[in-house]
Amino acid sequence: MDTKTRKLARLQLDTTLKAFRPLKSIPVPGKGWIRAIRDVLGMSGRQLAHRMGTTKQAIDLIEQGEVSDAITFKSMQNAAEGLDCVFVYALVPKISLEETVLDQARQKAIQRLKRVDLTMLLENQSLSVQEKKKALNDAADDLLKVQNRTLWDE
Repeated sequence: MDTKTRKLARLQLDTTLKAFRPLKSIPVPGKGWIRAIRDVLGMSGRQLAHRMGTTKQAIDLIEQGEVSDAITFKSMQNAAEGLDCVFVYALVPKISLEETVLDQARQKAIQRLKRVDLTMLLENQSLSVQEKKKALNDAADDLLKVQNRTLWDE
């Protein structure tokens, strides 16, 4: 994917994922979503098992698996269907994807400029603060223009 297409796709995905951001602050119920929803619906484990075509013991394992983060997506989807719900899955970035890429480019640029700055300092040619800021912005912009997989190399 070329740089312009990647940026456009990133901005579009940022827009889509923005709708999920408020969900980050919703805590998972202590007994998990399956048990919480089942309880407030007044549905027993046996009744959910019947709706899912499985056993009460399987429901117990599913609910335990959810709480211990050891449940599969398929089990969550099946339980959701049994509860007349929809299982929703998303990765929600802490900051926008665009900001993530810009931050990474800045960090890479800082690493590169530190090496150059040390060499220039040894040659008694150090840059002013303003020159360093401009060089940092220029280096980050250059990295973004030719953004390839090395942006994420350590």
